[in-house]
Amino acid sequence: MSFSKWIGGALGWSFGGPIGAIIGVALGSIIDAMSNGNGDKFLGEGKRTKRTSYNTTQRPRTQSGDFEVSLLVLASIVIKADGKQDQRELDYVRQQFATMYGKERANHAFLLFKGISKQKVSKRQVCLQIKQMMDHASRLQLIHFLFGIAKADGIVTQDEEHEIHIMAGYLGINVRDYESIKAMFYNSSDNSYKVLEIEKGASVDEIKRAYRKMAKKYHPDRVIHLGEEHQKGAEEKFRQVQEAYEHLQKELKFN
Repeated sequence: MSFSKWIGGALGWSFGGPIGAIIGVALGSIIDAMSNGNGDKFLGEGKRTKRTSYNTTQRPRTQSGDFEVSLLVLASIVIKADGKQDQRELDYVRQQFATMYGKERANHAFLLFKGISKQKVSKRQVCLQIKQMMDHASRLQLIHFLFGIAKADGIVTQDEEHEIHIMAGYLGINVRDYESIKAMFYNSSDNSYKVLEIEKGASVDEIKRAYRKMAKKYHPDRVIHLGEEHQKGAEEKFRQVQEAYEHLQKELKFN
C-alpha cells in the first residue's frame, strides 16, 4: 500500500475543518520531501472518500481513518505537554499503531505524525470538530489512548494530565467518565470505585449496578464501526472495568 493510496482511501470527515487544515500542511511537507523521489501522486490513488462538511448538523459515521488521524493530532499535543518529546512516548504511539494497523500502515501514520507534530495545534478547534463528528464511545477511546501515551514513560505528569483534562472537556467527556478512565492509569486504593464511577462505601447492589452500566458503556462492540483494530483497544478498558469489579468482590466478599 503506497502512502497516497492510504491517504486517498482511509479518511472521511477529518479532511474538513481544523483537522483538515493540519493534515494539509503536513501533507504539503511530505509532498515536498518526496517530490525529489519517485514522483508518487498523493491522493491520486485508492478509493476516494467523499468529504463531509464540518458544519453539517448530522453526525457522519466515523471511519477508522478519521479516528486514526484524530489520535495523531491529539497525541502530538500530549507528547509535547511537558516541553519535550520523550522517545518512550513516541515508541508507544508507534507500537500501538503497529499493533492496531500493521507495520506498513503505522509507518504511513508516523510519516504524517512528523508533519503534524511540527505545527501549533489549537486544542479547542480540533476537539470541537471531533466532538461534533465522532460518537461518544469513540471519544472515550481517544481519552484512554492519550492516557496510555502519557503513561508510556512510567508516569503521567501533571502537565500531561492537564492537557488531557482540557481536551476531554472540549470533547464533551463528563467528569465521571473522565475520572473513570484516568483512574485506570493511577495506583490508588480508591481506583476501583473511580473506574466504576461510584463513591467509596457504595453498597453491594450499587456496585453491581455500576458494573453492569460500565460494562455496557465500555463494551468493545460500542466501537465496532471503527474496525477490529479499535475493538482490541477497547477491550483494554473493558478488562479494567472487570478487574475493578473483581477487586471489590474480593475486598467486600460478595459474589
